Amino acid sequence: MTVTVAQLKRGQKGIIKEFADDILPIKLLELGCLPGNEIELVQVAPLNDPIYINVNGSHIAIRRETALLIELDVFEDKVVV
Repeated sequence: MTVTVAQLKRGQKGIIKEFADDILPIKLLELGCLPGNEIELVQVAPLNDPIYINVNGSHIAIRRETALLIELDVFEDKVVV
């Protein structure tokens, strides 16, 4: 089973593995959403959209539909509840 950014819990981290679709906004690639980079879920907005992530020290808000395209290898460490 593939884990995406949209499935992370707050505080959970992972390494970007690949993109489910080759079409990802160029701005995200410029901000460091590239395979091999670490990503952390910072917060989810009250209506579950947008999702706030930390990539290379940059906090980025992305739509849930975009988060579903970013596949991860998840770390098994502490999750903030």
